[in-house]
Amino acid sequence: MAVEIDAMGKACPMPVVLAKQALDGGENDVTVAVDNQIAVENLTRLAESQGMTAVSAPREGGFAVRITGERKAAPAPEPVACCPTAPGGATVFIGKDFVGDGSRELGENLMKMFLYTLAQSDTPPACLLFMNGGVKLPAGEEPQVIESLKSLLDKGCEILVCGTCLNYFGLTEQLKVGTVSNMYDIAGRLLTAPRVVTV
Repeated sequence: MAVEIDAMGKACPMPVVLAKQALDGGENDVTVAVDNQIAVENLTRLAESQGMTAVSAPREGGFAVRITGERKAAPAPEPVACCPTAPGGATVFIGKDFVGDGSRELGENLMKMFLYTLAQSDTPPACLLFMNGGVKLPAGEEPQVIESLKSLLDKGCEILVCGTCLNYFGLTEQLKVGTVSNMYDIAGRLLTAPRVVTV
């Protein structure tokens, strides 16, 4: 029997959490009503992670995302979230686009140098997680920052960028590096990381 979930107006990660609860309960035909494109992308990734199919269609005031199929068995948990070149590598949480307090200009330069240094390292972090003002970095215009992030991506570093934060700052279309993500995935990375560094 098909299940309908009204997640209109619900902030990230509620649409994903509600859909996952239905799937965990054994449902294999779930339609979620949402009011933004980022929620559509997050629900699509959830479906793919479960071995299911997601199809979205416009609906008054937003979208309807239908998740169907037979759910695959959950994979065994992995000890490291990603980055095979850096086993046990740290997860770096970046919540602003500058480092420290005092001079904003100095803090922005320090962040640029920090990302450059990470990109030059032989042991890059496993993941970079961008939230709040930190999303301005992968969606910004600073060439050295974008180049450093692309280099980290090429080295196997996972880069997750908060979709709600991008939307808040009006930067969703400007994202240049990384994957638009949600609180559910970001919290999962933080809780399973062997080490978390906050910048």
